[in-house]
Amino acid sequence: MNVVVVGSGLAGTMAAKALRELSPDTRIVVLGEERHPYYPRPNLIEFLAGRMPEDRLFAFPGGWAEKQGIELRTGDAVARILPAERRVETASGAAHAYDALLLATGARAALPPVAGSGLEGVFVLRTLDDARAILDRLRSRGRVAVLGGGLLGLEIARAVRGRAAEVHVVEFFDRLLPRQLDPEAAAILKAQIERAGISVRLGAVAREIAGAGEVRGLRFESGDGIETDTVIVAAGVRPECGLAAGAGVAVGKGILVDDRLRTSVPGVFAAGDAAEHRGRVYGIIPAAFEQARAAAQNILGRDLPYAGTVPSTTLKIAGLAVTSVGDFEGRGPGFESVVKAVPEEGLYKKIVLREGRAVGAIWMGTRKGAVEVGRLVAAGKDVGGRREALLEESFDFAEIP
Repeated sequence: MNVVVVGSGLAGTMAAKALRELSPDTRIVVLGEERHPYYPRPNLIEFLAGRMPEDRLFAFPGGWAEKQGIELRTGDAVARILPAERRVETASGAAHAYDALLLATGARAALPPVAGSGLEGVFVLRTLDDARAILDRLRSRGRVAVLGGGLLGLEIARAVRGRAAEVHVVEFFDRLLPRQLDPEAAAILKAQIERAGISVRLGAVAREIAGAGEVRGLRFESGDGIETDTVIVAAGVRPECGLAAGAGVAVGKGILVDDRLRTSVPGVFAAGDAAEHRGRVYGIIPAAFEQARAAAQNILGRDLPYAGTVPSTTLKIAGLAVTSVGDFEGRGPGFESVVKAVPEEGLYKKIVLREGRAVGAIWMGTRKGAVEVGRLVAAGKDVGGRREALLEESFDFAEIP
């Protein structure tokens, strides 16, 4: 059996690894647009901050794919897919026949329609080459504006602040991490970030990146602005669906897949940031892992349904551990929340319940209990009369069967 994997990122690499573990005789070809083998994207932040040398970015040692019997072709993007012929062609003119094809094309950084986005000094952070370019800029330019107060934006801000840069975070919404935190938790986080020397501006709409040839400032719809010489855009990502659409594969927000990660075209599967399952594009690491493993099983004919992933985010920002899982807002009838907040310590704990069962949580300012709370939410556990006790540092989660 010949399997071709388009994309050498997390989903593509983990699918290839699983395929090899499950089937020693399957021929596996991984085609990657990037020049580099797979590295976890969170490592780019550590590299940008100077906490990780470049040679430690990569997930596997040099030659790993070859030793696994996986044909890894980097720096050669797939140009088109010919489903009727079960063949893909790359930009270099190479052709690869397949019995099964996995589209793990990932996502690309989204660029908002802001005037001046083509100026020298405007960056995104999606690849190792992006990180290198930002570091080159920071060697001679020390004023940075980060457009986006989501996960990536805040991590970028913290990383470049560690390089002694002057950093401004500009967020369109009225709070930081709007997809992970409620307003109260976001306010506590904002205060902590500002204590770290990072300026935060909320509810700001960028009108123009100003400059003649290169960045000199940022102007807002409100009429005012800030002076800066570097802009890093962290405004989310868009699933890479062009290749699939060009081959007649059904797409929506992402590449449409069923519970076996099959697309609308026979023999073609999709997984990771490019896949849309039951109306949802996850764009998170746990989903990419789970989809990659399920796709590998189903490619080999071992029926394994994928039922979805409970959204969960764990990170550390401005010295604060932040975990967000499931439905952390719980709006509407039938929901209730229990909260413990100590703003001056950066502590915020919240459990969201529905009919007594844990359906969401925010756990900020401490790692103790974060993993256990995530498991409660994933399992939809009935916490009964323990709802208040759950928030105490001394609570023993083993008490909940």
